[in-house]
Amino acid sequence: MNTREHLIYMAGQIFRNFASRGEEAAVSATAEHLVLYWDPHMKAQALDILDDPEIDLPEPVRAVFGKLRVAA
Repeated sequence: MNTREHLIYMAGQIFRNFASRGEEAAVSATAEHLVLYWDPHMKAQALDILDDPEIDLPEPVRAVFGKLRVAA
């Protein structure tokens, strides 16, 4: 698993931990978690992943990274 795949995987795991709150709330809670706990390099990589059309992101992770962009 490369770094990008690992970040996508971690974001998906965090999202699943919040999934019982409903999708919209889980996306917001996951994005907040990334803002608080991911280092700046990880957040920058997540935004690069979001901009890469070659990467097939699961929709919840795409939404989380989109909210991360807004927070940045």
